[in-house]
Amino acid sequence: MTDQPPIPFVKGVPFLGSTFAFLHNPLGFLRRLQKQYGDQRLVRIQLGRRTVTVLLKPEEAKYVLQENNRNYGRGRSYKVLREFLGDGLLTTDGDYWRRQRRLAQPAFHRQKLALLADTMIDEAVAWTGQLQAQDRTRPVDVSTVLTDVTLRIVTKTLFGSGLGNQTASLSQALNELNHIISQTVLNPIRLPSWFPSPANQAYEKASKQVNDLITGIIQTRRQDATPHDDLLDMLLRATDEETGEGMTDAQLLSELITLFTAGHETTATSMAWTLYLLATHPDAQTRARTEAQQTLGPRTRFSADDLRTMPYLSQVINESLRLYPPAWAMSRLSLGPDTLGVYSLAADEGVLISPYILHHDPASWPNPDQFDPDRFAPERAAGRHSYAFLPFGGGPRLCIGNQFALLEMTALLGQLLTMFDLISADTTAAQPSPLITLRSKQPIRLYLRNLMI
Repeated sequence: MTDQPPIPFVKGVPFLGSTFAFLHNPLGFLRRLQKQYGDQRLVRIQLGRRTVTVLLKPEEAKYVLQENNRNYGRGRSYKVLREFLGDGLLTTDGDYWRRQRRLAQPAFHRQKLALLADTMIDEAVAWTGQLQAQDRTRPVDVSTVLTDVTLRIVTKTLFGSGLGNQTASLSQALNELNHIISQTVLNPIRLPSWFPSPANQAYEKASKQVNDLITGIIQTRRQDATPHDDLLDMLLRATDEETGEGMTDAQLLSELITLFTAGHETTATSMAWTLYLLATHPDAQTRARTEAQQTLGPRTRFSADDLRTMPYLSQVINESLRLYPPAWAMSRLSLGPDTLGVYSLAADEGVLISPYILHHDPASWPNPDQFDPDRFAPERAAGRHSYAFLPFGGGPRLCIGNQFALLEMTALLGQLLTMFDLISADTTAAQPSPLITLRSKQPIRLYLRNLMI
C-alpha cells in the first residue's frame, strides 16, 4: 500500500477548503470536479473540518455500494436525518438494518404492489378530474398539485384511508422539515439541536406534529383486528423468520415516517421534472401520449398490468430521473481501511457518491444535458455500466420503495397525458435546487390544455 499514490486533493481556501464553493453551488461544484478530475476517478475535498472523497465513476460507486458494502456505513449527514426519522431503513446500519429490511421487504413484493397499484390508479383518475374542473386559462403550479396527489396516495396505501382535514397541515409540516433538514445537512457548521434558534424551534414543532399523527395511527391499528390491504397492515403482521418477532411501535414509527416522507416528496419532485421535460420537448410528449392512449383504448382508467406495459413512458421517467435524480448525493463512512482502484482509503473517512454527477458523466451519457428518453431503449442501454444510473441507490441498500415509486409515476403520467396537452408557462429554463431532494428553484408552471372532446 505504500506504493499507492495519494488521492488528488482540492486545496480550496485556508481552514475551510471547499466549504463555501460547495455550499454556494453544490451541483456546479461537483460538475467541475467531474470535468477536472474525472480521469483520476476520485478526488478529495475539505468540507468544514472533515475531508471527503468524491467518487466520480460508476465502478467505484459499485464497489462501495455493493461489492464491499459492509465496510461502508451511513455518513455523518444521516445523523441529522436520524433525529427526525429515527432508527429506520434509511438511517441505520449493520445487523439492525438487515433485520428491519427482512421484515419490511415482503410488503414491497410485486404481488403486494399490484394490490396498491389500484389505489394509485384511482387517485390518478380523481386527480385529473379535479384538474379538469379548474380554470385552465391560468398556469398550474405542478409541484403543488403533485404534492397533493402523492400525499393522498401515500396515506391511502400506507394507512388504508386519507387523513381528512389534517392533510394540508401535515403537508406544510413536511415541507418545512425538508427545508430545515436540508440546510442542516448541507451546512458543515451546525448549531446544536438544543440551541433555541428559530430553525430548531420550527423543526421541533413540525417533527412533533408528524410523530404524534403517525403514533396515533399505529396505536389505533394495534387495537383493530380487521385485515387491511395496506402497507401498515403488512408491516404490523411481518415477523422475523429467525426469531418470530415483529416490529415494536418505535420501529414501526421510524419506518412509517420514512416511507411517508419519502413516499410523496421524492415522487412529487420527480414527477414535476418529468412534466417539465415533456412540456419543453413536445415530440417526446406526443410519443408518450400516443402510447398511453393506445394502451388505455376506450376505457377510462388503466389497469395495474397496464402500468408495466408502456415502455416509452418508462424511458421518459428514467430519463427524467437521470437528469434530475431526487437523491442527488449519498454519503458513506469507511469502517475500515480499503483500496479503491489505485488509491488507499483509511478507516473513518467520508465518501460522497453523487448520482447527479454519475448521471451527467459524458463517458456513460453522451451529450449528458440533453433530454433523450431513447437512451433507455434496450439496444442503447446494453453495455452501459449498471451503476451509471442510480436514481434509487444501489446494492443491498437499493431503495425499498423503488418499484412503488415507478408504478405511481406511471399511473399519474399515463392518466395525465390522456387528458391534457402540457405547455410550459415560462420562457426561462427551470433550475435545480439541491435540498434533501432535487427540487426546482422556482415553481414549475404549466398550462394544461384539454384533449377531451
